[in-house]
Amino acid sequence: MSKVRNAPRQCPVCGDVLALTKLSCHSCGTELSGDFEQCEFCALTADDRQLLRVFLASRGNMKDLERHLAVSYPTARARFDSLLGKLAIDRPAPDNQRAEVLESLARGEIDVDEAMHRLEPT
Repeated sequence: MSKVRNAPRQCPVCGDVLALTKLSCHSCGTELSGDFEQCEFCALTADDRQLLRVFLASRGNMKDLERHLAVSYPTARARFDSLLGKLAIDRPAPDNQRAEVLESLARGEIDVDEAMHRLEPT
């Protein structure tokens, strides 16, 4: 069986987003042409998809993600934030981010030093 490859997302000529216009069945040879919606998750790397699977399987528990990746909490959080960026999902507004940090501290997911670091003005 041949290796599955990710389709390119950008035009190599102009850099614009490529349109998904053709689907085909390997079994019977049927082909469909049209303008189809692309899967936003299909553009993620295999590592990013695995990160998302672990996060979802742990029901959004960052400590579980940290343990699975065998990295520190800030590193796990940074990888997850990068994934959100790739999916064009906005980070919380500063007020919501402050509340999120305090909630993480209250749940014991981060220590006081980490909370202070995250609450420092940038």
